[in-house]
Amino acid sequence: MAAALAGLSAAAGAACPPVADRSGELARLFAAVRAAPDADAAAPLTRGIWAIWAAAPDATAQEILDRGMRRREGYDFPGAVREFDRLVAYCPDYAEGYNQRAFARYLQGDYAVALTDLDAALARAPEHTGALTGKALTLIGLGRHADASPVLRAALALNPWLPERGLLPMLDAAEGAGLGAGVEL
Repeated sequence: MAAALAGLSAAAGAACPPVADRSGELARLFAAVRAAPDADAAAPLTRGIWAIWAAAPDATAQEILDRGMRRREGYDFPGAVREFDRLVAYCPDYAEGYNQRAFARYLQGDYAVALTDLDAALARAPEHTGALTGKALTLIGLGRHADASPVLRAALALNPWLPERGLLPMLDAAEGAGLGAGVEL
């Protein structure tokens, strides 16, 4: 509890530093993952991409992010959302704060609010494949299959080895059947 309060008072009294520009490193990793011959070869590259996104701008932001992720992993979704609220308030330019809050909200079934956070994450990091796949899954959850397909395809254009690639046949079938906005499969 003391650590949580220390993180809150640090966040309240200080400004989050700018998010580091790691676009060159991300571009190299995305090029390598696209060239990977299979999912096994792509896995360490994908972990490297996630490591960049999960590296918060400073120690305070990292503590808040890590607490929120631990709460989410412990199925304390309301607690996770509160931590990610703190992270977004402290570091409003850090895409992963929005992405993680969206994931917690998605797990709560609050798809419309999750979609707002995913759009905020993508406004800050358009190449964030986690936010792109999260948005596709959220759109599917909302029954908006026709909207989900291009978002998932955008993620797969960046990383063709994402596990969500298995959803394409379902989305293609939904499109072929004329299902889309607001229609459940």
